[in-house]
Amino acid sequence: MTTDFWFVLAMGFSFAAYAVYLLGMRREIVQPNRASWLIWSASAAIEALTYHAVNPGSPQGWVFLLSAACCIVVTIALWRRSNWAPPTNVESVCMATCLAALIIWVAFREAFWAHMLVVAAVPVSFWPTWAGVWKDRGRERSPAWGLWTLGDLATLLVAARAGGTGFDEFAYIFVELACHASIWFMIGLATINPLRSLGWKRGRFLILDRYRPSRNLFAVGENHLGKAVYATCRFAEGAELMRFTGRRFHVTEVPSLMRGSDDRFVQVTPDHYMGPSGQLDDLVNHSCDPNAGLRFTEDGVVLVALRPITAGDEISWDYSTTLAQSNWHMICQCRSEKCRRVIGNFDTLDPDRQEFFRARNLVAPYLRRKDDVAPSGHLHWRSSVA
Repeated sequence: MTTDFWFVLAMGFSFAAYAVYLLGMRREIVQPNRASWLIWSASAAIEALTYHAVNPGSPQGWVFLLSAACCIVVTIALWRRSNWAPPTNVESVCMATCLAALIIWVAFREAFWAHMLVVAAVPVSFWPTWAGVWKDRGRERSPAWGLWTLGDLATLLVAARAGGTGFDEFAYIFVELACHASIWFMIGLATINPLRSLGWKRGRFLILDRYRPSRNLFAVGENHLGKAVYATCRFAEGAELMRFTGRRFHVTEVPSLMRGSDDRFVQVTPDHYMGPSGQLDDLVNHSCDPNAGLRFTEDGVVLVALRPITAGDEISWDYSTTLAQSNWHMICQCRSEKCRRVIGNFDTLDPDRQEFFRARNLVAPYLRRKDDVAPSGHLHWRSSVA
């Protein structure tokens, strides 16, 4: 086999991996860590440029340039779907390292040491993603990680067949290979087989499908208002029920007239709303006496059980716990004994009820008191109307 063959294979695997990952984002197969992707796009661009400067004319350099361009595209797509949050200490270190590498390269004309500095930052940049996968491997279960690993192997062969011998030619390839392979193995360990992450499950390829848990925790049924979500098993108080997702819209982009099933826009910042996700969270109804509430965390926004929930209970939460807008209201038909008749913003709640939600960290960050010490997390959620 010629070097040209492995070069085409490396380019093909790399492009296919990014394309599959983008498709996974659109179909919500993956829940990527946006901080890692911001760092990767910056480091990949600097790495590709410094690699080309240190190893001019190397065919594998073109693979890195393609990867850097695709990485930036994924980052832009991801950033448009989420909100900004201050970087963590690990993220700050990674971004500072990339900046230092750029200064070393531009100011001191030391492409080699700039290249090595970014190589050292790559494993650190993977830390948020490793932590997320360790907690829930379903967050990154995409065939892309396997394709990236295979692409790294092909790139390694390209470098070897091109006559590469220096540490500067192979260090980045080996680090990328190790990091991609680690995620690939972590998300495939359900069967002690990393190939599972390529989509093979029960004899079918599920590359284009959402990965679903083996047991359905919820069922969609009907009530006096229409569709509703019901628990199919028991949940303890404080249990995480589901994640809320959806595209963010500026207030000027939200339709002025929303009724019934079209009212899927919920305020998430003073100037932004979250639109419909097309998933189960769209169907969770309001109740003035809910059994769940929304909690804003560093990993997104999750619906948390306010009290023990048994199989057959309808899942509900109080819409007012995220609403700061003053001119929106909804006639309530939840039929609970505590029904307020009209649902408005958070300030319309009784002070004791406001304190009830605040004490449990179940209000949007911008509705908390200034002296609250609960972590604000990331503003990233959506819901529906009753």
